[in-house]
Amino acid sequence: MSVYSKYAPYALPAEVAELDLDAGHLVLEAEYGGSDIEQYVCGGHLSFDIEALRAPEPSEREVYSLSNVPTKILKTDSTTYRLVCQLPESVFVHESRGAVRIPFILGMQARVSVEVYLHELSIPGRLRNLSVGGCMVDIAIADSIAITVGQSVPGVTLEFPNGASFFAEACVRHMRPFGNHGYAAVGLQFINLTAPQTEALFHYVAETEREAAYRSGVNDKVSSHSPLFIPGAKEKKILQREEQERQKRARQTPMQRGVQEVAHQLQIGLMYMKTRHFFPEETLYDCVDSLLYLVGQDRKAFLYALAFLREEPDWVRHAVQVAGQLADMMLLRDPHSPHVREAVLGGLLHTMGKPMLVSQELLSLKTHMKPHQKEMLKGHVAALRDKLRAFDWSPSPVCRDVLESANERLDGSGYPAGKRGNQLSEITKLVSVLKALNKLMHERNGIPPRAPLDAYRWVDLPPRNRSTVDVRFPLRLP
Repeated sequence: MSVYSKYAPYALPAEVAELDLDAGHLVLEAEYGGSDIEQYVCGGHLSFDIEALRAPEPSEREVYSLSNVPTKILKTDSTTYRLVCQLPESVFVHESRGAVRIPFILGMQARVSVEVYLHELSIPGRLRNLSVGGCMVDIAIADSIAITVGQSVPGVTLEFPNGASFFAEACVRHMRPFGNHGYAAVGLQFINLTAPQTEALFHYVAETEREAAYRSGVNDKVSSHSPLFIPGAKEKKILQREEQERQKRARQTPMQRGVQEVAHQLQIGLMYMKTRHFFPEETLYDCVDSLLYLVGQDRKAFLYALAFLREEPDWVRHAVQVAGQLADMMLLRDPHSPHVREAVLGGLLHTMGKPMLVSQELLSLKTHMKPHQKEMLKGHVAALRDKLRAFDWSPSPVCRDVLESANERLDGSGYPAGKRGNQLSEITKLVSVLKALNKLMHERNGIPPRAPLDAYRWVDLPPRNRSTVDVRFPLRLP
């Protein structure tokens, strides 16, 4: 469970201490070291997300959000609080504009496609609630880099299990991390609705309310599923494919899940920078400490787990892998080095400027880029530096050295300053080599990845000889 508020920079983890369903009485227990926990209880009301992983498939999520729940705060010791909540009588929430918001509960689902830029970029998601005013969509946090609060989107398509669909323009009202498994919640308000669209929307809301009433058993008169939620042939095929993907994810080791959690938290940090306009220092240092803890637990398992970051965006995968390998190598050289923590933070941060450049000129970091887009992307170091300056956050000298010089090359072919090896510190020389190897061993802009031995040999060659190497075949040993 996570308690959230638009006035608080972070979501607050909580656990259920007491639950009385007959009385609608819920007590949450949370640890908070600050002196301003009241920021989570706005006007005596609390909002929180519930995220459960279904058994026997631990990778299948069931999520539900409750907002504006009447709550009292009781402090039990210096950092422990009990949040005494009075649950609403109905799962159907009345919004401030008078509409009824219907949550998607007990396995209800509908798919969403958010068209961020007309005919160019669409983001898939799942519907989490629906009203005649708008909806909340659950998207992969990796896709959130293209969305900004206040942005108007040319189209949102809702597709129900039976194949029926609804389309409308929308405006992004809010965005926040959603649960702990790499997702974001995006609140959308429907705009510029025509009379036929409004009529269709009322129909879909009514059918959604009927389905929620049937599944929750709150209305004895509803005796069957809504036709909207009976899966058609297309939906059944998608569900089958998703089940296969869930089975793959369920086989992850604890170390792999730990590394993946760092990748998710790094993306949450970016979201805080975009939506809350502050530097999430606590979140990012937690990422650093997690990497250092994992490599200390089992070095071989950690390095193996880094290779399984295959589903994450390239900027995240690259940052976590380079930072993780940097931590490993620095600790091997000197287990007591005072610079490891700051260097690893720089390694995690050094690609974060790239998603900040996503715009209509650079729609995505996933696509094969044109030459002018590649040049545009080289401005990511300056973009991050400007953002940190705007947040009035100053990195330590070691962290700044890494995040500003990580893209330099020993032969002077790097950017942004074209520094050569004798102008780089020992740490940034190491980062430069780790980055070069990582790039060579992963597909980039249509260039196939190289085998590890080939990549190491290529890096070790003098620059003048690299263009003569046939990259289709591994190099032979001398």
